[in-house]
Amino acid sequence: MAFSVSGALVSRAMFKLVRASFSLRCQFSTQPGTLASATTQPAPVVTCKRQQFNLYQHDLPADAGRVKFGELALASDGWRHRKSNGDYFIIHPVQHAYEAYALSKGTFAELGIGETLIENLKKQHVLFPTHYQVEGIQTVLDGSHVLLAAETGCGKTLTYLLPVLEQIMRRKLNEKQREFNTPLLLIITPGRELAQQIGNVAKSLTEGFGINTRVVLGGRTKQQMLNPSFEDIDILVASFGAVSKLITSGIYRMEEVRYVVLDEADTLLDDSFNNKLLHLMKRFPFHKNHLQDLADSIRGTQLILAAATMPTNMEELLSKLVNVATIEQVISPNLHRLMGHVTQRFMRVRKSDRPQILLDLVQNDKKRNVPTIIFSNKTPACDFVSLHLNGHGYPCVNLNGDMILKLRLGQFEKFQQAEVNILSTTDVASRGLNTVRAAHVINFDFPLYTADYIHRVGRIGRIGSRNDCLVTNLVSSQAEIGAVQRLEHAARTTSPLRNVDANVKGIIRRNIQKRMEAAGDGTVRG
Repeated sequence: MAFSVSGALVSRAMFKLVRASFSLRCQFSTQPGTLASATTQPAPVVTCKRQQFNLYQHDLPADAGRVKFGELALASDGWRHRKSNGDYFIIHPVQHAYEAYALSKGTFAELGIGETLIENLKKQHVLFPTHYQVEGIQTVLDGSHVLLAAETGCGKTLTYLLPVLEQIMRRKLNEKQREFNTPLLLIITPGRELAQQIGNVAKSLTEGFGINTRVVLGGRTKQQMLNPSFEDIDILVASFGAVSKLITSGIYRMEEVRYVVLDEADTLLDDSFNNKLLHLMKRFPFHKNHLQDLADSIRGTQLILAAATMPTNMEELLSKLVNVATIEQVISPNLHRLMGHVTQRFMRVRKSDRPQILLDLVQNDKKRNVPTIIFSNKTPACDFVSLHLNGHGYPCVNLNGDMILKLRLGQFEKFQQAEVNILSTTDVASRGLNTVRAAHVINFDFPLYTADYIHRVGRIGRIGSRNDCLVTNLVSSQAEIGAVQRLEHAARTTSPLRNVDANVKGIIRRNIQKRMEAAGDGTVRG
């Protein structure tokens, strides 16, 4: 095997690291009924190159969750030293996928979902709700504003779609004809691919029922404003940038909307969207939602928020939309926890070694036919990964937010439809996308924010995913080590991740403000 990258030789020790860490994962691979391979091996929690840092389930103290960050020896403590190159640790599964997303003994029919919707669910091979879906569906049907906060991949889309669609179907039985472009349900997403995905789910669930779903994407907004289409619409699914302009221009009318869903609400409420979103939300009578039993002319709008991460100031953000006291929260016990059924390995590497290590990882995935998603922090790195892999004979599609719409549309579908097995992307593909065929996530660039890590890892280990999913993290800079240490601490203490905040722009703004205050004279130093 060739090891040359830009004329430099990648050490064989690094290749052995890739191979050894994979072998170690296989050694402790989980089979139904046991989390340790057999009779001879104790169940691992964290295993490391330096075995004195290994941790097994029988060694976990009863009060591990009370150990504060910084009080526990970590394998990654020494990673700031230049000689730490080649070190690694692996976080092992502590539960099975079927335990993470346990099915309820109840049925959709018992929750109040009609037979027509259930039949279409069966076509999607969905037969029973999970425990989280049971609680969520019941809460949405009750009519209150709802916050659905749960880990990625647990089925939040069905949790809000099913009860809302059921109510829309009942309503249409006795409804008078509405004007064109006046939907009953508005679903807003931060990205185009997620809007397309939700729209497809809604269409599949309502097939043959006379419910019309329209998906609106950004990139062609001016064209749609100059040459708008007018049609009977029940469900409008849209990326935020597009729908805000089309609503403001009067092409879509909101007076009949009875349900508003903010999917990936934490992202929509961050500093990237916040002010414009709040302005748009003023159009809806959320404050009248408790009047649902009165005349239709004074009925309010039900607000439903779905999120996989909740920023620390979520209550402050929501208070700008509605009375927070009127929001029912359905929160998963796994929220802000490391995915307990997915193997996660962390490798301390030199930045210059990453291209060759990536080739080794992808080559191994190709042998086993493993669909892989590779994340980079910025567009240039994402472009490099795609060019690098395609240039070495590994077909790869590229997806990032800087791509023009003509190039971007269809890229994700190529991966989903198995035209290619590798997707190189930025965080544009980390939010909400149902990547059940993916089995390996590689963080070519390690994310600096915990929320981004949670969303990236959530592309695998989802309901319907295969059982041998893996995350590989290449850690190559000093800035990344602090985030790694927080994750390792959470694994060793089996505790939730602290201070999860998806509002990256807000974090940066607050950090700059603190530095200015510390400077005393308004000058940012450093």
